[in-house]
Amino acid sequence: MRPAFTLRVLNRFQKVAGFDRSMALASSALTAFVPLAILSGAVLDLVGDHDVAADIIDRYGLTGGGADAVTDLFASTADPATSTGVGIVGTLFVIISVLGFSRAAQRVFEQAWDLKPLSVRNTPNGLLWILCSAVYLALSGWASAVLDRGRVGLASAACQAVLATGFLVLTGRLLSSKRLSWRELLPFGLLAAALTACYSVGASIYLPHLFNTYATDYGALGAVFALISALFGAMLVVVGAAALGREVYDELGRIRAGQRPPDDEVRREWDAVVEEVHSRWRTARRQLSPHRGRRPPPG
Repeated sequence: MRPAFTLRVLNRFQKVAGFDRSMALASSALTAFVPLAILSGAVLDLVGDHDVAADIIDRYGLTGGGADAVTDLFASTADPATSTGVGIVGTLFVIISVLGFSRAAQRVFEQAWDLKPLSVRNTPNGLLWILCSAVYLALSGWASAVLDRGRVGLASAACQAVLATGFLVLTGRLLSSKRLSWRELLPFGLLAAALTACYSVGASIYLPHLFNTYATDYGALGAVFALISALFGAMLVVVGAAALGREVYDELGRIRAGQRPPDDEVRREWDAVVEEVHSRWRTARRQLSPHRGRRPPPG
């Protein structure tokens, strides 16, 4: 973690336009996974007596406006008359929406690893990724239902971190059209899974309050604000992990090639950073000292 490495990570994050890319991913995720959740709820209702809204409310401890918003969102799926309308058109809409999200994620890998953009030419791998995502979400949901014993859910978060590592590495492999190897993607998968698990624990504590407050104050629009805020945080973690994972892999490659800098060079870099901070502090104090030394003239 010497200054040169930290600067490379920051430059990589800036190169992929990290904040803009995270917001784009959050928006795509909102338009993709909300219809997917509604379609899943309709299918589960047709298969058996399964209340998706109640499961979400119980999982996150929603009350008041938050619980009402979730109930209203899935109310149509409980009506057999509307559930029959969930068919080919609804399925195609969900697939197109999720494909849009996969292409947004694909651009993250292409920019972070300096790959040539493929756009819609990678659609077959995008469809395969959707299938893998469904399997991952099913396994993740099972782990959450079986292992959760509290609001924080540390046991399920640990299990999901293991699942997420494999899924994220597979995601990079598929969305890069196999141009990235497993070894190249492993640092990203480990970092993203660990950071996402930490974010998930924090979100399980704060998200119910955020969702209840926004939904109570602003209704359905407030629920959208809460969702987009939570998704932005999650996507920011993933994009940051992509920038960090790329630089970690490159740094490990330099170390294996014998290009590791000597300890005195690392110390010199940190000494230069500390001296720069001290210099800026001394300059700021000199600029402020004349203003602090002034006294109003006696009346």
